[in-house]
Amino acid sequence: MSENSASFEARLRHNAAAVEACLVDLLGDHTQPDEIARPEPLLAAMRHGLLNGGKRLRPFLVMESAALLGGDPGAALRISAALECVHSYSLVHDDLPAMDDDDLRRGQPTVHIAHGEANAILAGDSLLTLAFDIIAAPETRLPDRQKTELVLALARASGLGGMAGGQALDLAAEGSTLDEPGITRLQAMKTGALIRFACEAGAIIAGSAEAERQLMRQYGEKIGLAFQLADDLLDLTADAETMGKATGKDAARGKGTLVALHGADWAASRLEQLVADAETLLSPFDDRAAILIEAGRFIANRRS
Repeated sequence: MSENSASFEARLRHNAAAVEACLVDLLGDHTQPDEIARPEPLLAAMRHGLLNGGKRLRPFLVMESAALLGGDPGAALRISAALECVHSYSLVHDDLPAMDDDDLRRGQPTVHIAHGEANAILAGDSLLTLAFDIIAAPETRLPDRQKTELVLALARASGLGGMAGGQALDLAAEGSTLDEPGITRLQAMKTGALIRFACEAGAIIAGSAEAERQLMRQYGEKIGLAFQLADDLLDLTADAETMGKATGKDAARGKGTLVALHGADWAASRLEQLVADAETLLSPFDDRAAILIEAGRFIANRRS
């Protein structure tokens, strides 16, 4: 393992622990001002969907992008937590019987299996709402203009024209044949939009100039494509125990992927190109971008 790889993995673990602690606090029993009560069954379902481990990769990208650009680490941690709430809500809802109908997530029963379908729906709703609560709250020490920019960017990445819209396209595509532009658009919405936000958020937190914000956005788009391509390869080649969830479901449902369209060798070559493109985008930052460069390589080469 190279020095950069070891440093990256140490930072990934450190940041994940910090995010986990923040999320535990946010889902405590204590009510916030203007909250009336926190019903225990709903709180338990939210905790199940949010506090179930994972690499916390999207929060990592927020924190490291903000660090690269000089953003406040405390604010970056809270925005990371907000993003993880949105990501976790999407998983809770995607696992529902009306969606992907999965029983296993990260090696544990999915929320609707453990807590019932109604509580799973409400848990997802509440996690999504909590994300915007976290950004707007006074504990997130950012100027109002930056908070507004973050709310808008996250809403656009997660809603109709982003992640939720991508899931709708994914459901509609079952059993049909999508061409490459159709697959790329679906994946850019369903998976890539939140990863793009994670990288762009660091620039917003830091109050960066528009050019730096666009650069980080483009970096996020490249590694977002790489993430989905690697995920499709893993769905084809990995086993359920390694992944912590069912595999081979895309092929079983007739879902179009770039791997199915072009083959595994093409996908491996495309991953290399996406990582190289991401590194080129970060070249103005020289060695300061070493951790984010390793993040791109990690995304392309991950095994779970």
